Amino acid sequence: MTRPEILIPAPMLPSVAAALSERFVVHQLRDHADPDAFLATVAPRIRGLAASSLAGRIGSDWFDRLPALEIVANFGVGYDGIDANAAAERGIVVTNTPGVLDEEVADLTLGLLLATLRRIPQADRHVRTGAWGQGPFPLSPTLRGRRIGILGLGAIGKAVARRLEAFGVAVAYHGRSRQSDIGYDYHATPVALAAACDVLIAIVPGGRGTQHLVDAAVLAALGPDGIFINVARGSVVDQDALIAALQDGTILAAGLDVYADEPNVPDSLRALPNTVLLPHIGSASQHTREAMGKLVVDNIRAWFDTGKALTPVSETPNPG
Repeated sequence: MTRPEILIPAPMLPSVAAALSERFVVHQLRDHADPDAFLATVAPRIRGLAASSLAGRIGSDWFDRLPALEIVANFGVGYDGIDANAAAERGIVVTNTPGVLDEEVADLTLGLLLATLRRIPQADRHVRTGAWGQGPFPLSPTLRGRRIGILGLGAIGKAVARRLEAFGVAVAYHGRSRQSDIGYDYHATPVALAAACDVLIAIVPGGRGTQHLVDAAVLAALGPDGIFINVARGSVVDQDALIAALQDGTILAAGLDVYADEPNVPDSLRALPNTVLLPHIGSASQHTREAMGKLVVDNIRAWFDTGKALTPVSETPNPG
C-alpha cells in the first residue's frame, strides 16, 4: 500500500519528522535548495500538512497548491495563522494542540507577572552592572492586595486563575459569556474588567474577533497603578496605544511575551524601563514542545487510521 505523503513546510522539532516517517512519506521544504520547485513536483500527492507559525499564513494559496490535502495539523493551540474557514470549505480538517501546553503557559504567565511587578530583570541588571555598590535597588510594586482580571477564561486562563488563588488575590474575568460554573466575578466588557482590576492578563485567542481588544480605552480604565500582561497574541492589543500608555503613565508597567510583528519589536517599546519583554516563550520548554509535537503526529496518524482527528478545531469538525 502506498504510504500517504506529508509535508512539513517550515522547521519543526526533529522528533515530529522522525515519528511521522515511521508511517508516512515525509517531505521537509527546508531540505531543498529550491523549495518552490520541489513543492511543484510533490504538491499533487500531499495529503497532510504538519505546520507551525514559522510557515506563515496558511490559507487558500496553500490549499490551491495542494489539491489532495486532507488535514492540517497545527503545532500550537492558537491557529489564527491558518484560514480554518477556507479549509472547511474544501473539506480539510484543521487540528491544534490544546491541553498539553496549558500548565506551561500558566507557569510562564505567573513568572512574567511577578517579574513585571517586582522588577526582577531590572534588579538582576542592578547587580550585574555594579550599581548595587552605589545604592540599594528601588522599592518595587507588589502583588499584595491586587485585583487580577483575566481576559479570556479558557483552559489556560483557568490554569492561571488556579495559581493566582494560591497567592491570595482576587480574580475576575471577561469572556464572550458568563460561565455558570465559575465563581469569579464576571464583567461584561474588557473596559469594565480593566476598571475593576489593577492587573489585566490577556489570554484570548488571536484573530479578527479579538483584534485590538485591549485598546486605549481599556488601558485608561486599568489606570496609573495598572499592570498589563500579554501571553495571548500581539494582535490582541493596540501596540501603539500600549506604548503611549507606558510612556505617559496611563498604566504603570507591562509584561509581554507577544508582539504585533514578531520578531520585530519597536525600539520605542524596547527602550521603556517599565516593561519586561520575552521572545514568545509561553510554551517553550523542551517537555511541552515535545508533547505538542506528539499531538501533531497523533492527529495525523488518527486521521489516516480512522478518518477522525483527535483535536479538530471548531471550524472543521470531524466528518459525521
